[in-house]
Amino acid sequence: MSSKSRGLLFIISAASGTGKTTLAERLVQILPNLRMSRSYTSRAARAGERAGVDYNFVSRSHFEGMIERQEFLEWADVFGNLYGTCRPDTEALLASGQDVVLVIDVQGARQVTATGIDRTAIFVLPPSFQILERRLRGRSADSEAAMQRRLAAARAEAGAYVDYDYVVINDRLEPTVVRLQEIIAAERSRTHRMSLIAEEIIRSFEK
Repeated sequence: MSSKSRGLLFIISAASGTGKTTLAERLVQILPNLRMSRSYTSRAARAGERAGVDYNFVSRSHFEGMIERQEFLEWADVFGNLYGTCRPDTEALLASGQDVVLVIDVQGARQVTATGIDRTAIFVLPPSFQILERRLRGRSADSEAAMQRRLAAARAEAGAYVDYDYVVINDRLEPTVVRLQEIIAAERSRTHRMSLIAEEIIRSFEK
């Protein structure tokens, strides 16, 4: 990518348990110019999570102050905890030429889209609802009530795939990562995004 080119913004959304965070982490490992946005959250850190690495952990009052100052590109209340993407942080990365991936829910994706910012939105579906439920129950220590809330949210949000640019089925991790890489490569290769590099090459053809 030319140093003069603005980075691209990608959104990955999916129901809890579909594997969206794992997919994004694999993409960042593979693609050197892709960065994962670090969200702010009002919840406490879980075991093994590191402040400034996994999330920016802040108090609820601090988070609410950021909302008032309109510092979020998007934010959402997820099961009683606040999560958000800092707009200045994201804009700085894009301006530097870094591609950025946001792992956010449907509500957050709609907020980002409403800002008018150039983005490519990808919705990840599980192979079936039954497989999603099995994955959730296998990884989560949530109460049954909390589990039912997650499953209800998955049902409610699944139809939102029509608002996205791409839909990917996460049946197996590595093939799904490859499909996402192909989407990113295609978006990077769009004519209007390659024009600076293409024009440099065209000039070399001139006598």
